[in-house]
Amino acid sequence: MAFRMSAILNLAVGPIRLAALAAAAGAGALAVLALGGAFSRWLDVLTHFAPLYALVCLAAILLRLATGLDGGRLTYAVAAAGLAAALALIAPDALAALKQRPAAPAGETLKLIQFNLWNENRDPEAAARWLAAQDADVVVLEEANDVAARVPHLLKAAYPYQTTCAPPWPCSTRILTRRPPSAFAGLQGAVSPYRLSAAWVTLGEGDKAFTVAGTHYTWPVPPGPQQSQMRRMRQALAGFDPSSLILAGDMNSTPWSFALRRQDRALGLVRRTHGLFSWPAAPFAHGRLRSPLPFLAIDQVYAGRTWRTVSVTRGPYLGSDHFPVVVVL
Repeated sequence: MAFRMSAILNLAVGPIRLAALAAAAGAGALAVLALGGAFSRWLDVLTHFAPLYALVCLAAILLRLATGLDGGRLTYAVAAAGLAAALALIAPDALAALKQRPAAPAGETLKLIQFNLWNENRDPEAAARWLAAQDADVVVLEEANDVAARVPHLLKAAYPYQTTCAPPWPCSTRILTRRPPSAFAGLQGAVSPYRLSAAWVTLGEGDKAFTVAGTHYTWPVPPGPQQSQMRRMRQALAGFDPSSLILAGDMNSTPWSFALRRQDRALGLVRRTHGLFSWPAAPFAHGRLRSPLPFLAIDQVYAGRTWRTVSVTRGPYLGSDHFPVVVVL
């Protein structure tokens, strides 16, 4: 019996080693190609999956080690190269996260929730109940249309001031506040795919006034439209005081992408969300696929340098394909 088991294991060694090499080669090649995102918008699409490349390369190394220490140099070399490339993409955001030390909630704080509701939300009532219970000062919503349009409607009593991206008509991006804004406007463009689903509100008066903007960028594929929306967003915000400005939204772009890095530099704001994986929360690809954990960090919150970060957390599953992001400043 022991001899038979040993023979079976020996037969399995070859395929396992081949699988480890194939996994390392595939993930490693994609990670190395993703570095070209610094020069190519098409290759920049690959950067969004950098954490997955790192995990696959690490798994390939462990799988190869599990089959014995003899040989395997090619697998180790390919996996190490891929792991190094993936970590090079992730490292800047990881370092920024380490530098962002939580501030004590002394003085006046602002609680903001950023949440893509998903227009096919499976439980809008639960989403509305949770949002009301959070008692946030500002709620920035995307895809607040179709089924999800019930959420801002149910929150009307708690958040009577609701600014849309195309006032006075409702649209998919909305900013909800408890107190009336001193100024507001929608930023929706007229031409698809360059339409910008965004809005802004200014709260407070005089020296204590600050502006909150919300936006929803399109997917990074095909390259071009998302970058155009980013440029238009920067232009729209150029007239506001960057020291107190806040920008939140579903940006469909991860911190390890070169597109988001360029936006980070151009905005003059500090991104407060680092490696906060927010998608997918629900089955995706029309319900055919399900992930045990979110693997894309695409919901972002920025704030000017006069704001200090108290906390950044991810909310629970609320019927959307995104998790909400809760930021206290």
